[in-house]
Formats: sequence, structure tokens, C-alpha cells
Amino acid sequence: MAKTKELSKDTRNKIVDLHQVGKTESAIGKQLGLKKSTVGAIIRKWKTYKTTDNLPRSGAPRKISPRGVKMITRTVSKNPRTTRGDLVNDLQRAGTKVTKPTISNTLRRQGLKSCSARRVPLLKPVHVQARLKFAREHLDDPDEDWENVIWSDETKIELFGKNSTRRVWRTKNAELHPKNTIPTVKHGGGNIMLWGCFSAKGPGRLIRVKERMNGAMYREILSENLLPSARALKMKRGWVFQHDNDPKHTARATKEWLRKKHFKVLEWPSQSPDLNPIEN
Repeated sequence: MAKTKELSKDTRNKIVDLHQVGKTESAIGKQLGLKKSTVGAIIRKWKTYKTTDNLPRSGAPRKISPRGVKMITRTVSKNPRTTRGDLVNDLQRAGTKVTKPTISNTLRRQGLKSCSARRVPLLKPVHVQARLKFAREHLDDPDEDWENVIWSDETKIELFGKNSTRRVWRTKNAELHPKNTIPTVKHGGGNIMLWGCFSAKGPGRLIRVKERMNGAMYREILSENLLPSARALKMKRGWVFQHDNDPKHTARATKEWLRKKHFKVLEWPSQSPDLNPIEN
């Protein structure tokens, strides 16, 4: 349940003043735009304690002072990779002994929570400039232009990933139930390589690559699958093909093959997988 906003001291005093001149709780509530129950609580408090000020609350006082809160908030803002252990040590050196859960709760109240860091491409200044140039050049492209692009990529899929992790909801002592486990095999279990493409109209062909892909194999895959995919997707005349800057894609023989086939290729900035919707 969301916390309600605390009434100001002036509003609480006004409630008491109106009560003393004989107004009912309902009338006071209507005049001040408050609930009758809220007005009644303030009046009962005044009758009992002769004050509308906040009374001492029950519960243990917070261990981290406002100054300490500012210090650890400033620390994680400067360096988000700071660990709870680091913050515990910082506060201990400042004379405050706290636990890691206390650190978590304090930062959560400041709107900060621990999350897994997103993995993003390592960008050099030249990559940043190329991506910015690409974005500016295509900033005003109409939706119809993007609907006329066939996006493509290769991917390797682990059949039994060594690092596969999943969260499951289960009862106590049910950790070994088949529904709650991830099957594993020794030495990873192998993988498969796939090439695929799609457009705004839907998916194109998905091809398994059975051998190590080289430039010649890549051109063979395009020859056998790209044009049939474009036809199946009913792409408009002058459709555009997208692939990244993998050496097999940018090889002179591949560029020449695409030119002879009269395929229009979307110029692609390096280190930009996040710009390709097929990555999702």
C-alpha cells in the first residue's frame, strides 16, 4: 500500500481551530478537502496529548545517519560497481557498523537497487562517430523504408549451455523435481550454427550451417536462400539487404558477388549489433 502524504503542521492546527469553534468533522473535511477519518484522528490526538506534533514512533532508529546515507549514495553514483562490502567498510571506518542488508535497504529507499549489468559492445571513439553518423543519416527515414529491409545474422546456439541459469518457483525439498532442474551433459554437449533473415513482413529462411563458415559458404547460403526469402516475403522492388561487418561479409569476393546480383546493401557501422532488430 502506498504511503499517504503527511499533513503539514499548519493544516493540523487549522483542523483543531475549526473543531474548537464548533465545526463537525465532516464539515472540516469538506472545507479542507480531507477525509473525515483523517480529521477525526487529528482531533483525537489533540484531545489526548494537547498537541498535533508528531509523537515519538516505535521501532529501532536507523543505524545510518543522514550524512552516512549521503556518503554511500554519492559513492555508488560515482562508481555503480561498488559492492555492499565496500560500503560496509567505508561506514565502519567512519565509525558506523552496519550489515549488508542494511546497505541494500538504505540504497533502495534512495531509489537505487542492485541489477545485473547489461552487456554492450566495447566502443572506440571511431565506432561512436560511425554510429552517430548512421543515426543522423537515417533519422528522418519513413517507416516504409525500414519495412523494405531484410535483416540477417548468424548465431551459435549451445545445445546444453554450461552457463544456463533459470529461476523457478518451487516448494521446499522439491529442488530435484524434473520441472525444477536444468539438464546438463559433460563438456557442454555441442552447439549448432544458424543463418537466418527476416523483415517487417515476417521471417525468411533459417538455415543450419553444418561446417565452419567461410566466405565461399556464406555466398552459397545467400545464393540459395536470400532471394527465395525476399520472394516469399513479397518484398517491394528495390529492397535492401542488411548484414554486419563480419570479415566474410565484407570480403572483396562477397562485395563483388552482391554487386553482380544487384543487391542493394545497407551500409552498416562497426560494433553495432544493438542496432539490428534480429539480435532480439
